[in-house]
Amino acid sequence: MGAGAIIRGTMTDERKLPTGRLGRWARMAGAGARAGASMLLGRDDDAAALRAAEALGTLRGLAAKVGQMASYVDGLLPEEQRERYERALGGLQAKAPSSPAAAVRGLVEEELGAPLGTLFAEWDEQPFASASIGQVHRARLDDGREVAVKVQHPGIAAALEGDLSGAGVLEAALGLFGMRALGSGQMLSEVRARFREELDYTLEAARQRHFAEIHAGDPTIRIPTIIGERSSARVLTSELASGLSLEEASRAGEAERAAWCETLWRFVYKGTIVGGIFNADPHPGNYFFGADGVVTFLDFGCVQLAEPGRQEYACQLHRAAADGDEAAFERSARQMLGTRGGAYEDRVLEYLRRAFKPQRESPFRISREYVADLVATMKGLVLAARKDPDGSVVALPPGVFFMNRLQFGFYSVLARLDAEVDYATLERGFLDLPKRPPPPFPTTSAG
Repeated sequence: MGAGAIIRGTMTDERKLPTGRLGRWARMAGAGARAGASMLLGRDDDAAALRAAEALGTLRGLAAKVGQMASYVDGLLPEEQRERYERALGGLQAKAPSSPAAAVRGLVEEELGAPLGTLFAEWDEQPFASASIGQVHRARLDDGREVAVKVQHPGIAAALEGDLSGAGVLEAALGLFGMRALGSGQMLSEVRARFREELDYTLEAARQRHFAEIHAGDPTIRIPTIIGERSSARVLTSELASGLSLEEASRAGEAERAAWCETLWRFVYKGTIVGGIFNADPHPGNYFFGADGVVTFLDFGCVQLAEPGRQEYACQLHRAAADGDEAAFERSARQMLGTRGGAYEDRVLEYLRRAFKPQRESPFRISREYVADLVATMKGLVLAARKDPDGSVVALPPGVFFMNRLQFGFYSVLARLDAEVDYATLERGFLDLPKRPPPPFPTTSAG
């Protein structure tokens, strides 16, 4: 281990990661895994729900992502099953099963090129968080700084590649949003690219620094500083952050909850409109809530750029919604999505009117019922598009899967905070800010 290191560890839920594609799919099938949201539903009882959660957590990778999304995004699971499966899958939000301690130590030493004891003055062998791609350990540097070290699950690259190379698990992820039927080659390629990028912690570090630059000067948005000399492609070290969990924050007073909603909104939409970039993983475990509206944002593995043209249309759409200008709203929507009239355009406009209710009907309280209705409306739009009676359907713009993942997940987080916020006024505070140039790191652009 190296001289001088203090290694702390207790019993933890360690499980070897299954990496073979056939073996992974067999485990999912054994838990009642099928395409779409029904992949989570075996028999209608608690035992089936727990088995599904255990299988998805053990598999990690894309399977765990599907389980995590289903556990908190309102409207993805049938109402009669929702409470049971949300309860069973809730553990995946904060902690999936972890990888063996010896394998993790070996990976850290291989990646950083030194014994663990010379890299860190203290190292906690039990991770305090474990998710689909990696797990996070507390550690201390020689200069006394406390840090969080994210380490990829050993074998996760092979496991994730197995998930992405086959259609089953990937289509299940699309199916959660009702989009499996529209899983075009472009969309599938895009989803594969985003999830593969999550394996590159060097890229994630660059993205994290870029988001910090976009929001520099905002006293309520905090993004942990990267420790470059203790980071690599499979190990990412940053300053240790803390705060209330979403569940704890949801029990605070309404004024506090409203302040956190405002911070979350600025992070997402200022980042998209001004920075031309968005973090497409609104997982509840990626936020810590502090005093005076402060929110600390974690995990920048799944990120997309906005296409320059659509970014400007999106800005116009947000402005029209905030100003209550219906004609400008419809015009910007048509330009952004490239619709050409007919039944499909009517349905798209109706969906967008519902999606922009927080601005159009500001002040607005985002509720779980509102989010579930929005998800159902999107699923209805996709199903109607398959029929295309008048030939008005146009190709979905790049990035639509991840934009929906962001919006539905983000709105579900805001629904847990359950506060009334003047979102229209909030947006006017950044709509006129100058747009930033594209970030200096590679990533596939999306709309």
